[in-house]
Amino acid sequence: MNPVLASPLLGTVLHAFGATSAALCYTPQQGLRGWSWQTYWLSQAAICWLIAPIVGACLTVPHLLDVLQAAPRNAMLITFVLGVVYGIGGTAFGMAIRYIGYSLTYAIAIGISCFVGTFTGPLLSRSLATIVDKQGSSWVLAGVFIGVIGTIMCGLAGRLKEIEIQRDQNNTSSFALGKGLFLCFIAGLLSAVYGIAVNDTGKPIAEVAAHFGAGHWQTNVVYIFSNSGAFLTTAVYTLFLSKKEKTFAEFKTLNKWPRPILIVNYLLAILTGCLWYGQFLFYGLAHVRMGRFKFSSWAIHMTMLILFSSLAGVVLREWHGRKTRTKLALLAALSLLIAAVLVMTYGNWRGEQPVPS
Repeated sequence: MNPVLASPLLGTVLHAFGATSAALCYTPQQGLRGWSWQTYWLSQAAICWLIAPIVGACLTVPHLLDVLQAAPRNAMLITFVLGVVYGIGGTAFGMAIRYIGYSLTYAIAIGISCFVGTFTGPLLSRSLATIVDKQGSSWVLAGVFIGVIGTIMCGLAGRLKEIEIQRDQNNTSSFALGKGLFLCFIAGLLSAVYGIAVNDTGKPIAEVAAHFGAGHWQTNVVYIFSNSGAFLTTAVYTLFLSKKEKTFAEFKTLNKWPRPILIVNYLLAILTGCLWYGQFLFYGLAHVRMGRFKFSSWAIHMTMLILFSSLAGVVLREWHGRKTRTKLALLAALSLLIAAVLVMTYGNWRGEQPVPS
């Protein structure tokens, strides 16, 4: 067994690759033609949550069958169940967008997920007090809180932009703050358990994989259970919608669209699933390198996800023509998110330095 050397700076770079993959994973959806949401969502989820984790583990984890036989059964079960719960959170996320828009939903749900997913593990293991005493911990904790504030600020900037767009287009779409906030709370809380599944309950499975020589790929075996749990929830919900709205035929043929479009849709769904799985692949590679403060991986990943998603919007000129107030709010949000990443990275680096005598 070769232990993975701690390298927080390299870990942060790998987290950046994962967050970029996550930030771009929804862009292929813009090229779809003739598919309902549930057809597309089930197709890409089959890649991200089921096929890619199994293939990834087979390719990177030596003696996979031996690992699965030796890993604790209760860890497998709990990790799978938390994946199911995470899938419910994803459904609540989609519903919240209908009531309060994409920006607020993303910011509030991710903010809650970031905070809960980061601190629940150390609290349950009663290791938070030990973590706080370590060199560099104050920087890491400060970075987490700055990231949450920056995420919320980004959501407010996004909401200002959405209001301007609605006024420009004379859009009278319904805005139900109460329902939206409730669903955001559910989505954020339940989505946070994915971080707990990977960082905490799945840790014994990863340790067995490391014992068999998986090295920095050890987390890939955990995704077999966490992601398949999420796929179960997703499949149940999307198949229910397909039956309700009678859209099963879309998997085989498209009305008013030539057959090549169906092939293109499947290719776009595969691309989406691969990009979404890419964030997990890089998350695992980064997490094992974070050293003493591995618990901060979830916060770094979530903060970077919001940061790169927002920067992608800027590059795509989604903020072009907006009022100065809205642009300043976005600038403040981006500044806070960048500061949060830098502060957490510095804290992780400090944590690996020799303690002065």
